[in-house]
Amino acid sequence: MKEKKELQSTPSIWRNSRFTRMFAAHTAASFGDWFDAIAIQVLVAYRWEADPMLIALIPVVMALPGLLLGSIAGTLADRVHKARLMIGCDAAIALLTLAILAVPGPAWLLPLLGLRAAAGVFQMPSQQGLTRTVVASGDLFRATSLNGLVNQASKVAGPLLGAMTLTVLSPQACIILNALLRLCSGLLLWPLRGIGPALASTEQQAVADELPGKPESPRTATEDDDAKMQEKPAHAPRFLSQWREGWAFLWRTRMLLHTLIFGLFGLIAILMIDYQFPTLLRVLAPGNESLLGWLVSAIGAGAVGCMLVLNRLNRISAGWGLGGGYVLIGGAIAALGWAQPGTGLLALLMIGAMLGVGNGLYIITQNYILQAKTPADMVGRVFGIQSTVIGAIMIVSPLAGGLLIRIAGPGTAFVWIGMTVGLLGLAGLLLQSVIWREPLADSSLTTEQHVDLA
Repeated sequence: MKEKKELQSTPSIWRNSRFTRMFAAHTAASFGDWFDAIAIQVLVAYRWEADPMLIALIPVVMALPGLLLGSIAGTLADRVHKARLMIGCDAAIALLTLAILAVPGPAWLLPLLGLRAAAGVFQMPSQQGLTRTVVASGDLFRATSLNGLVNQASKVAGPLLGAMTLTVLSPQACIILNALLRLCSGLLLWPLRGIGPALASTEQQAVADELPGKPESPRTATEDDDAKMQEKPAHAPRFLSQWREGWAFLWRTRMLLHTLIFGLFGLIAILMIDYQFPTLLRVLAPGNESLLGWLVSAIGAGAVGCMLVLNRLNRISAGWGLGGGYVLIGGAIAALGWAQPGTGLLALLMIGAMLGVGNGLYIITQNYILQAKTPADMVGRVFGIQSTVIGAIMIVSPLAGGLLIRIAGPGTAFVWIGMTVGLLGLAGLLLQSVIWREPLADSSLTTEQHVDLA
């Protein structure tokens, strides 16, 4: 049986029209999310003056769908038209975002945020799987870097523009803007709706290549994809079987398993304070609502700078990317905890930029490992499993963080958590050959590397 032809790398990834559409849609959605996130945090922390435990419930209700639906969403993303699923999620998120406008208080806000997060759970593995489908292997690192770059760039412009909108208008205006940008994302993805599942496409192409002398008909790409969907082989595995295959593949692929486990321990600590920055900033600068936007923008700027450098280098080692990222993240969190009321804005922004550099290092390295070492027909399932793991952590960690802040205070809690993450990162740097069991040169994540998935 002949192998399916690989996509060919292009001189510039921007010549890949499918990727540019995905990139534009991802940009619109990411910027909208940050407008919305700043507005909701200001609304809850400053205007409703919620206590740390109530703030901690926000990430919990947003994580619960990931825990319950993450693996299912990943398996579904490998079976259906990914772009169609993403378009449906964009529409659902837009409607649920507009519904937030009618919320009178936190008790009504939490369920809506949970429902909106459920739609996002189905979108994320679809996006990762579609990227793996439309981008050649040689361009995968740059595509991953650019997608991560958008996430971090939105942290720069999104919070700043959101803070300006809050000054002139209101949180409701930011919420409306997010809904509109989500609709734009769906419209940009509309021409890609005919791209079929990677699993079905691979199997159908392999069967078609074996048929001798089969005449080719002048069908369009969309018609070919639709035909492949309608002509599923009888031996196609069932949904539950595919779900089990995803977990089994992850368990036997050492690099993926160790990467997720290493990230798991760091996230347990980081997510304890991820939504508590407004609680700390209320102590450092009472009444200064715009400080949250400035700090988040500095974090995004640091990550953007890091990702631009990585995109030019086109390589990073697993130990330095994951371990070094955690060292910088932990050091920055501890430094924020040590800060005192009256600390200058410049010092806080420098700490935020340091946190962003670490964040950029870690995110790009982890996402590239997960994509490069996973076959195209399993990408959705692997990222779905990751969502499930993160969802499980976010059920417990934010509540534990809120309790810790109540007992010890925000400054002390940030110092303890930052030191924990920093020590974990240092262990990753020192023990990288043991954790990932590859020589440093061989573990470099270059686009030319061929990975043994056995």
